[in-house]
Amino acid sequence: LFTAIATRTERWTCVARVVVLVAFWSEAAAQIRYSISEEAREGSVVGKIAKDLGIDTASLKDREYRIVGSSTEPLFRVNRDDGILYVNRKVDREEICERSSACIINLKTVLENPLEIHYVAIEVLDVNDHSPAFPESEKRLEIFESTSPGARFQLQPARDPDGGQFTVQHYRLTQNDHFRLEVKERGEDRKMPFLVLQKQLDREATREHKLTLTATDGGRPAKSGTMEILIQVLDVNDNSPVFTKDAYSATLKENSAPGTSVIQLNATDLDEGANGEIIYSFGPEVDIDLRKLFSIDPRTGEIKVTGLIDFEVKDRYEIDIKASDKGPVPLATEKSVIITVVDLNDNAPEIEVTSFSKAIPEDSKPGTTVALISVNDNDSGVNGKVICYISEDVPFILTPTLQDNMYCIVTKSLLDREHQSKYDVMITAKDAAERPLSSHRTISVTVSDVNDNSPAFSTSPYNFYVPENNAAGASLFSVSARDCDESDNALISYKIVRNGDEHKKIVSFLNINSENGEILALKSFDFETVKTFQFQVVATDAGTPSLSSNATVNVFILDQNDNAPVILYPVSSNGSAEGVEEIPRNVNAGHLVTKVRAYDADIGYNGWLLFSLQEVTDHSLFGLDRYTGQIRTLRSFTETDEAEHKLIILVKDNGNVSLSATATVTVKVVEPKEAFAASDVKSFAEDDDDSNVTFYLMITLGSVSVLFIISIIVLIAMQCSKSTDYTSKYLQETNYDGTLCHSIQYRSGDKRYMLVGPRMNTSGMNAHDRWDTVSCDKNILKILICTTCDIGLYNNI
Repeated sequence: LFTAIATRTERWTCVARVVVLVAFWSEAAAQIRYSISEEAREGSVVGKIAKDLGIDTASLKDREYRIVGSSTEPLFRVNRDDGILYVNRKVDREEICERSSACIINLKTVLENPLEIHYVAIEVLDVNDHSPAFPESEKRLEIFESTSPGARFQLQPARDPDGGQFTVQHYRLTQNDHFRLEVKERGEDRKMPFLVLQKQLDREATREHKLTLTATDGGRPAKSGTMEILIQVLDVNDNSPVFTKDAYSATLKENSAPGTSVIQLNATDLDEGANGEIIYSFGPEVDIDLRKLFSIDPRTGEIKVTGLIDFEVKDRYEIDIKASDKGPVPLATEKSVIITVVDLNDNAPEIEVTSFSKAIPEDSKPGTTVALISVNDNDSGVNGKVICYISEDVPFILTPTLQDNMYCIVTKSLLDREHQSKYDVMITAKDAAERPLSSHRTISVTVSDVNDNSPAFSTSPYNFYVPENNAAGASLFSVSARDCDESDNALISYKIVRNGDEHKKIVSFLNINSENGEILALKSFDFETVKTFQFQVVATDAGTPSLSSNATVNVFILDQNDNAPVILYPVSSNGSAEGVEEIPRNVNAGHLVTKVRAYDADIGYNGWLLFSLQEVTDHSLFGLDRYTGQIRTLRSFTETDEAEHKLIILVKDNGNVSLSATATVTVKVVEPKEAFAASDVKSFAEDDDDSNVTFYLMITLGSVSVLFIISIIVLIAMQCSKSTDYTSKYLQETNYDGTLCHSIQYRSGDKRYMLVGPRMNTSGMNAHDRWDTVSCDKNILKILICTTCDIGLYNNI
C-alpha cells in the first residue's frame, strides 16, 4: 500500500484511512458455525448465511459477496440471489480429515464496498460408511512343534477409515484349544491383535490349524471384517546329515572336458521329510574362482568339471563340501575333498628373445653374438624338458650358456653382405614328451655393409669409335662402374687420370661427369691429326677408407669426308691445276697422253677418287680412265683434227657428300720432229715431277701401312685378352680368297667394320695404293678397302 504513495501528504492520508478501516473491520467482522453430514449430496443446503450474518440479500450482488479460496472446485458455494450456502460437490470426511476426531472446514467470505470479512466454520459429521478391513485376507504362520506355550505372534490390525465410535472397536477369534487372542491399545484408537500359544503343538496329531479373526466397529448396526489364519506345524529338525566316508580324494587329468565327473559324495539324515532331505553345496569358504572350475549337484552330490583345469596354474585342489537338510533351521555337516591334477603335455615350449642385434657387420669374426634367447615349458617332468636348435642353412649356430634354458646365437663363419644381406633364422624348441610339442620363432638378421668391394667397370678396356669433327662440348660416350656395397660405400665418383704420356694434350680436352661417368670433349677431333688415343678412368667409392679401380679407354677416331681431293699433277698454280701436253700427230689409238695424279687426306671410301672428263673439245679423240686418271687417245689423228685440245678433268671422292677438284690439261698436236724435241725436254721434267710425286706417295703409303699394322696388332691383342663372352666382337675371317687382299671384321655398338687390304707378304702393291672405308646397307657394314687395287678385287668384294 505504502509503495504506491508518491508524496508525503498522500502517505499520511492513507494511514488515516487504514485506521478507520481497522475500526470498521472490528465492528463488521463476525463468525458463524454450521454442521453437515458427510456424503451430503450436491446442492444440499448448509445454511442461510446472509440472514445469519445480518446482510441485506438485495445488496449481495452489488457488494460482490464471495467465498475466498484457491481451490479450482470448491466444496461450497453462495447463491447471491437468496444468500444461502449450498454443497457444491460431494463431501468425504475421510478424504478431508482422514482420522481426525473433529472435522472442521473454515471458510472466509468477503463483501466489497464497504469491505467486510466473515468467517464460517462448517463441521462435517462422520457417518459409518466403511467396514473394517485387514491388509490381507489370509495369514499363514509356520510354528515349530517345539515352540513353548506363551509364545506371542503379532497379527496385522484391521483398518476402518471412519472415526470415533465408527472405527474398529473389537476383535474376536474362533474358539480353539491351542491359541487365544490378546488386544493391546496403541493410541489413536488403534488396537493391535496378538495370537498367543497356550498349549504345546503336536505335529503328529494336527499338521495345520485354521482360525478366523473378526474385527467389529461401533456403528449401529455394527460393521465387521474377517481374516483367515492358517497355522502350519513344523517338524523339529534334531538330526544332522552324516557322510558315508571319513575322507574323500580323487585324481583328475588337466584339460578335462566340462561335464567330466570327478567324484560323488553321499550323506544320510535320520530325520524324515524335509528334515531328512539333504542338499549338497560348496562350503562358505570356497572362493568364487574355485566355483568356476567345479560344480556340485545339490541333489546327488556329484562333483563335475565346469572350467579349464590347468596343471600349470594349480596341481591340487581342496574343496569344502556341505551337506545340509531342509529343516526350517537346517542342520549341516562339512567334509573336505582333495582333488589331485595329473599333468599332460599340453604346453608347447615358449621362445623369448631377450637380446637381439638386428644388424651385424659383414666383417664380424666367427663367434660374434647375434642374439640371446631363453626357452621355457610350463609342463613338468619330461614334458617340460626342452631341446633347442636352429636351421642348418644359415651361418649361425646355437650355443648353450651357463644358465639353464638360455642360449646364444653366434656366427659360425664369415659373412658376405654382397652374397646375402639378410638371414631369417628359425629357432625350434621341442620338449621331450612321448608326443612332443614344438614351437618356432624366426628372427631376421640383417648383415650391415662394410666397404670391402672396389668399384668394377662393366668392361675393360673400353673401345669407343668417335667420328671426327664432333661438336665441342657434346657428350661422346660414358663409362659405368658398379659397386656391390651399399649406401655411401656404393656411391661412385669418376675422374680421368691425367699423366705425362703422349696423349696428355688430347686428354686435357676431355672432361668427365663425376656422378654418371659421361665423357665429353671440349674440342673437335681431326682424324688426319689423331687417329687413336688412350686414357684411363678411375672410379672411387665414398666409403671409409675409399676403394677404387680404373679402366682403360681406347678411342678410335672415325674418318669423315672433310678433305677435298688435291691435284698433284698437273701442278697447281694460282689456285688451279693446269698443264700442257704435246703429242705427235702420228700416234696410234691408245697412246698415253698423260696421267692426272691426285690424293685425298681422308681414307677409305672418303678417299677413293674417281676421274671423269668434265669438258673436252672432241670426245672421239681422248678417253679418261675412271680409276687411274690416265688420258689416252681413242683414235689416230687426221689432218682435219685441230692442233690444240682442252680437257677439264673432274676428280671427286666417294663420300656421302662428295668433294671434288678440277684439273685442266691442254693437249697440243705437233709434227713428229717437234714432238721428238719436246719429248726430251718433257721427259726430263716428268722425271723430276715423277720423283717428287713418288716421294710423297711413298710417305703417304708408309704412314697408312704403319697405321693399318698397328690397328691390326691392337685388335688382335684385344681379341686375345677378351673372355669368351667378348670374342665375337672381333672376328678375323677371310672374305677374299685372292693373293692380293685379306679382311678383318670388327663390331662397335650396332655397326660392323671390315678391313680389307693387301696381305702382308704381298710385294706387288703399287706405291700409291690407298685405303678407305666404304659404307653399305645403311651404315650397317663399313669396309676398309684398298683404293688402288685392281677393279676385279672390288667386284669380288
